[in-house]
Amino acid sequence: MKKFFIVLGVSAIAIACGNNQTTEKKADEPAAKEEQAAPAPAEDDKGVELIASSDCLTCHKVNEKAIGPSYSDVAKKYTADDATITDLANKIIKGGSGVWGQVPMTPHPQVSEDDAKTMVKYILTLKNQ
Repeated sequence: MKKFFIVLGVSAIAIACGNNQTTEKKADEPAAKEEQAAPAPAEDDKGVELIASSDCLTCHKVNEKAIGPSYSDVAKKYTADDATITDLANKIIKGGSGVWGQVPMTPHPQVSEDDAKTMVKYILTLKNQ
């Protein structure tokens, strides 16, 4: 009888812990829009690598304000269009101030325009973080 309750208890725990969620797309959800909004994983990886190899994380964090704004706050403020990506890439390279408070963004002239754009594209994917 004792074994029965042990087996029953273990079974109940296994069933309760099992993740039985399914992720089905509704027919009315456009898959193309979802694919278009997210950059290729290789581009994301490159953006992460570029940020990690620079001093960005000294002033910025993904989800919390540090010296500068969080990446998720930046992503929420800006759209991921070509003009915005270029403007933000220029902010990385040339620096700037006044948008997020009194502390100026340090210029990074050693960062190429292409690398800065890759970083910005990655940051703009963090809107829902």
